Amino acid sequence: MLQLKGVFKYYSNNFVKTYVLRDVDIDIEKGEFITVMGPSGAGKSTLLYILGMLENLDDGEYFYKENPVHKFNEKKRTELHKHEIGFVFQQYHLIDELTVYENIEMPLLYQKIKGTERKSIVCDMLDKFNIVGKKDLFPNQLSGGQQQLVGIARAIIGKPSLLLADEPTGNLNSETGKEIMELFTKLNKEGTTIIQVTHSEEKAAYGTRIIYLLDGRIIS
Repeated sequence: MLQLKGVFKYYSNNFVKTYVLRDVDIDIEKGEFITVMGPSGAGKSTLLYILGMLENLDDGEYFYKENPVHKFNEKKRTELHKHEIGFVFQQYHLIDELTVYENIEMPLLYQKIKGTERKSIVCDMLDKFNIVGKKDLFPNQLSGGQQQLVGIARAIIGKPSLLLADEPTGNLNSETGKEIMELFTKLNKEGTTIIQVTHSEEKAAYGTRIIYLLDGRIIS
């Protein structure tokens, strides 16, 4: 489903290249539940952003369902991202001007789902995450944990083929965190391919395979 070949990512400053990812090769089959681990600064989030088509790679190749993403223009990548990928951001990335309801609804608008069906799906999601009472609030009126739940709801509402999650339970209490991981396990069993970044050995255990990054390289 996903394949990275010889991928490099770097930032240039005064003719000096600072490498974030170095010669990364990854093969991920449909239906896997992958955990990416490693110390801070290892390149985990950057790897997730490249897989999510939110950042370009600087060298190498990226194939998604045999499509050469590295050759796509920004518009084509964005379209593929909207219809195929759900992304749970570490810093939430909710839209400040939209209510909880409107933030969660956004992926369904991209997919052009009709109004009555859209309303039903959003209401189900609000109920599933126990945030019905928050639906008319704005992100700045929510706690960090509540924003995280809204971000997760938004990521999965469009039933993406690929779910990317950057520290998805980092701002949740242990009980809610466990519920989210069990939800991810259920989604995975239903066919969603999942790649999560976490520092938690406990959360990593929910996955089927662990990829370790160190200084931008895969070490195991």
